[in-house]
Amino acid sequence: MENCSVVDLFCGVGALTHGFVLEGFSVVAGIDADEACKYAYEANNDGVRFIHRRIEDVTSEDISALYPERHVKVLVGCAPCQPYSTYTKKRKDRAKRWKLIPRFADLICEVEPDVVSMENVPELATYRKGKIYRAFVDRLKEKGYCVTEKLEVYCPDYGIPQQRTRLVLFASKYGYIEIISETRSPEEYETVRRTIEHLKPLEAGETDKDDPLHKAASLSDLNLKRIKASKPGGTWRDWPGKLVAECHKKESGKSYSSVYGRMMWDEPAPTLTGQCYGFGNGRFGHPEQDRAISLREAALLQTFPPDYEFVAPDDEVYIKVIGRLIGNAVPVELGRVIARSIKRHLADHLKN
Repeated sequence: MENCSVVDLFCGVGALTHGFVLEGFSVVAGIDADEACKYAYEANNDGVRFIHRRIEDVTSEDISALYPERHVKVLVGCAPCQPYSTYTKKRKDRAKRWKLIPRFADLICEVEPDVVSMENVPELATYRKGKIYRAFVDRLKEKGYCVTEKLEVYCPDYGIPQQRTRLVLFASKYGYIEIISETRSPEEYETVRRTIEHLKPLEAGETDKDDPLHKAASLSDLNLKRIKASKPGGTWRDWPGKLVAECHKKESGKSYSSVYGRMMWDEPAPTLTGQCYGFGNGRFGHPEQDRAISLREAALLQTFPPDYEFVAPDDEVYIKVIGRLIGNAVPVELGRVIARSIKRHLADHLKN
């Protein structure tokens, strides 16, 4: 869009940025504390600058200086969701990381961009009885923003092959922004089969010689036996007793059934995480091959384009590093949904 520029906070490897780029927006910079994101961010988003900096160290002056004069200013971001996610309820660093949301509010109120969008997990709205989230919303309203909240955006409704539900917030100085209508009905949802079945079969620990990102993590002998005993959509409760982990035999572990599972071919994938490369970290087993999904499969399920680069040519592909970057990303197609919603809003309110 002409005369409109975007800055992406907590930009990661550029999934949200890429969604905006694909929708014709000019993204001027992305800011993130993880330097490992730099190559992927800049390699796939031509001319967009990656700034390696913690959000706590970024000032409003830093951000304001990135926008060209007389441009509509759009500020977007997804603060790391781990503090609020049900997957990480016992993390010791949660108290430190939830402070990123108030810091995001500080920057918005100081920079006063024309349009804001925040994407996160739905649990943010109820974490600590919703106090952190409501304080964020209230501060934006006090600054004169029209705030629209969509607390549960179900990704398959927008053609994303993943059972991920997200909170999406819009704020604008021009009026209320409505998220675009769903593009898929349940019978039209994208599936694991349509997304990854075409890829070359792999064994655990193997890498496709023609695609370094199509790389699967190794499995121990015990976990190889476990995955062979696993059913698509099933749990460790399907295994013979001798394969069940001791922690799951205890009363405290019996409810943790969302690990050591296989995906189902004809359903969207479960929500991917930063550990989606590991069979024991969730329902991340391949539907029929005896391994966890590969990095390429994870990227496709996150709707990254097939040619999205995550490492420089000839560089080593480290599963734990690249898996974390892919799993922690916003699905690119969700980024496009957010961008389209803002584009429609600006077209309606900035007519000559």
